[in-house]
Amino acid sequence: MSRRGWLLFASMCVIWGVPYLLIRVAVRDLSPAMLVLSRTLVAAAILLPLALRRNELRPLVRHWPALVVFAAIEIAIPWVLLGSAEQHLSSSLTGLLVAAVPLVAVVVAATTGAREHMSGARAAGLLLGVLGVAAIVGVNLDGASALPIVEVGVVAVCYAVGPLILQRYLAHLPAMGVIAASLALTAVIYVPIAAFSLPHEMPSAAAVGAVAGLAVVCTALAFVVFFALIGEIGPVRATVITYVNPAVAAILGVLVLGEHLTIGVMLGFGLVLAGSVLATRAPRPRAPLEPATEPA
Repeated sequence: MSRRGWLLFASMCVIWGVPYLLIRVAVRDLSPAMLVLSRTLVAAAILLPLALRRNELRPLVRHWPALVVFAAIEIAIPWVLLGSAEQHLSSSLTGLLVAAVPLVAVVVAATTGAREHMSGARAAGLLLGVLGVAAIVGVNLDGASALPIVEVGVVAVCYAVGPLILQRYLAHLPAMGVIAASLALTAVIYVPIAAFSLPHEMPSAAAVGAVAGLAVVCTALAFVVFFALIGEIGPVRATVITYVNPAVAAILGVLVLGEHLTIGVMLGFGLVLAGSVLATRAPRPRAPLEPATEPA
């Protein structure tokens, strides 16, 4: 990988590991719906002019049904659920649970027509991942409501299904246009929803800063950098950041918010990480058969 590739890769590992921390800070003063509206509105205001300048919005008009579904699955639903969950869960725990996305993606792909061969390594990876998630959840519930855990589980499913929708129905369209339009659609949808949960007083400077960081850095800048990363090292290698983001989220939660991580949680994350690597590893290509020799 080139020096530029490593720089982009490291940037994305940090940029998409930070949102869990910022969401945790923001939902102290803002409702989850208001947070989604603020984040998408600012990010769309940044990315839409770029997409317009590149003429990347016009090709989307004929594909608006798939675009609406993608916006709902990839942005509108998971972002509000993350905000709701982090009203009760630590940012580090939320990030570690979202690490199960690659495992969910394998299951979703296998049940939606991908027909990929479930090798022994993949099956073992799924089993390890399930055990890891069970370990993380088991040592953290401690009498708390299971609803936030379920919400993060739905987020993981959305994050696994969203790329499939993108790949099957929108892959031939300009990427920047798809993301900018999806953010704008989500913002429009959340205007009436967030109107019922306006803050009663001015949010704190920390909450305002968290929203700004989420919108500008973790959304608008993040997608620009991510597209550059894909162009530099390809889409397959770029997805490796999925394995690093949760660790960054956990470290930031401990260092910045003083959250506590137990040995059981870290062991569980290790199992999820190992399971994800095994379950998503590409199968080895079969060796070509030797051509039959003609009898003498």
